[in-house]
Amino acid sequence: MNAPCYFEIQADDLNRASNFYADVFGWKFMRVEGIPIEYWRIETNGPRGGLLKRPAKTPPPEHGTNAFVCSMEVSDFDQVAGKITTRGGKVALPKFAVPGVCWQGYFLDPEGNTFGIFQPDPKAK
Repeated sequence: MNAPCYFEIQADDLNRASNFYADVFGWKFMRVEGIPIEYWRIETNGPRGGLLKRPAKTPPPEHGTNAFVCSMEVSDFDQVAGKITTRGGKVALPKFAVPGVCWQGYFLDPEGNTFGIFQPDPKAK
């Protein structure tokens, strides 16, 4: 209890966002009916999530993130980073070592949302 178990992604273009995350991470998206907004449930190999239309403007570029940023664990940082950038994502903070823990990096999805990926590696330095 008290561990993150659900996340939400806001997007201007729900189709573009769902295609991006499905292509990069293999997530599945299912439309939820019977609620007053367009909402898509996200199934991952970990926590579940949701995708919804962005209700307000994002902060201007280079003004930081106004969100709770999630990082996905990956088995090959460089391979996934390549998928991200070839599918319209951008590097926000290049790959760096968290000494003795992992390789970490941050990206912007095509909707301008910040997210991270990390590859565990006790030899990272």
